[in-house]
Amino acid sequence: MCVNYAPLQRKVLRDIFLVEPPEEEWKPDTWRDYAAPIVLHDGDGGRDCVMGSFGLVPKLEIKRRNEETERRTGQPPKLKDYDTMNARSESVAERVAFKGPWRQTQYCLIPAASFDEPNYEAGPKCVWYRIRPADEPAFGIAGLWQRWYDGSYTFTMLTVNAEGHAVMGRMHKPNDEKRSLVLVPPEQWDDWLQCGNPEVARTFMKLYPAEKMAAAPRPAKLAAVE
Repeated sequence: MCVNYAPLQRKVLRDIFLVEPPEEEWKPDTWRDYAAPIVLHDGDGGRDCVMGSFGLVPKLEIKRRNEETERRTGQPPKLKDYDTMNARSESVAERVAFKGPWRQTQYCLIPAASFDEPNYEAGPKCVWYRIRPADEPAFGIAGLWQRWYDGSYTFTMLTVNAEGHAVMGRMHKPNDEKRSLVLVPPEQWDDWLQCGNPEVARTFMKLYPAEKMAAAPRPAKLAAVE
């Protein structure tokens, strides 16, 4: 599962995704609860770009719910912290955290220059690999978005099984299930964003061709986002 990726620079957002980037700044490496740009359908056949927080349910929301429960009941909270950065496509329609945005067709693209996965081929200690497009400047990762009571956006990345995939099948521990992000081809970006039927959305849940990916150990330093 992907918990770390490199969002795009402003110029690539404009030139490739044809959107105006948000005014806010974002970091060159995105982790849980970090803010980064996501692309939405604007309702008129075009695209919009907004800032969202990585993880559909942020830590602060879980904390708020626990505090509210304790005030209301006088009992210790029972809601444990949990990760919502990735949503399994096989169960997305049933999981409490994801089924609302999935069924309401709140689909987005997460623009990324690359994403990171652990590789254990060299031994028991993992080497982080940076996976990027082989011949394109960017990935469009299929995601779900949610909007909260304060107006803020959050997002999650959809995943599929990757057993046997020449790139993603090499990642994670040997006995772990192999998973991959759902990478939408550029010619299908608008079809995904404008998809109004969850059953049709399932047809996008496919593995990206391995020959269109490049994978190598992650560099020690990352370029700043401009």
